[in-house]
Amino acid sequence: MRIIDCHVHLYPAEIGRAPAAWAAAQGEHHWAALCTRRRRDGRPVQTFPSVDDLLRDMDAAGVDRVVLLGWYWEKVESCVRQNRFYAECVRAHPDRLAAFATIHPAAGEAAVLAEIQRAHADGGRGLGELSPHSQGYPANDPVLAAALARAGELGLSVNLHATDPSARRYPGRVETPLDDFRQLARQHPKVNFILAHWGGGLPFWETSPSLRTELRNVFYDTAASPLTYDDRVWRAALDVVPAAKVLFGSDYPLVLYPQKNSKPGWSDLLAEMDASAMTAGEKEAVLAGNAARLFGF
Repeated sequence: MRIIDCHVHLYPAEIGRAPAAWAAAQGEHHWAALCTRRRRDGRPVQTFPSVDDLLRDMDAAGVDRVVLLGWYWEKVESCVRQNRFYAECVRAHPDRLAAFATIHPAAGEAAVLAEIQRAHADGGRGLGELSPHSQGYPANDPVLAAALARAGELGLSVNLHATDPSARRYPGRVETPLDDFRQLARQHPKVNFILAHWGGGLPFWETSPSLRTELRNVFYDTAASPLTYDDRVWRAALDVVPAAKVLFGSDYPLVLYPQKNSKPGWSDLLAEMDASAMTAGEKEAVLAGNAARLFGF
């Protein structure tokens, strides 16, 4: 089956060389708390691969294409740097890589809309991974509203970071009230919202029929699934929402199975999915079909 990973992060070389020092110098303290920390045994929670490393890992796992997601940076300058880096990556490997752009309302409405327009001209497929709750602005921020309206006009999807309210505590964790996502989806019906990390458990917390009707523009990705849920999540989620609503995502280069591995990759996550009680049709939709339809691959 074709495989499209809709949730991958990648960073410019200057970040990967000394991530903690870079974050301290740039004031990206929340990113540092999440991405440069080490586990109790001293191993890092993630690595910082180059573009070539990513492509080699994709080839090894049989991943056809990935979507590079931006980060929910605290500084406008960090958003712009990552967007320019991603544009370079996509120009060099258009058959393997696609990208979303990241924004921060602190730049002001005119600058944010210009950044979105530039990303669209560069072939960008969406905005995200965004997190108002982590970036320090409310979900009803007027600049964010203008950005989402422009995304709807341009046909760009929007990926939002979501935290399950029942999940374990970890350094850098930020609460993301699920009702904020419901409100954004209702206010911007032209935007396809992708709620990361199984939507913070929204398919399990939301019990009303709105998941299939009112929230028809909401999708869910599977990023970092093994770090929050056990392998029963695949069948449990698809018993609540249609397979057409779920996008395969890994959160590469996060190490998803720290008990087994010290490097990122897809093999174990794909094996977990294969072992789940999903039909062949569901797997095809989740692994590639839904992404191909949403992003025009």
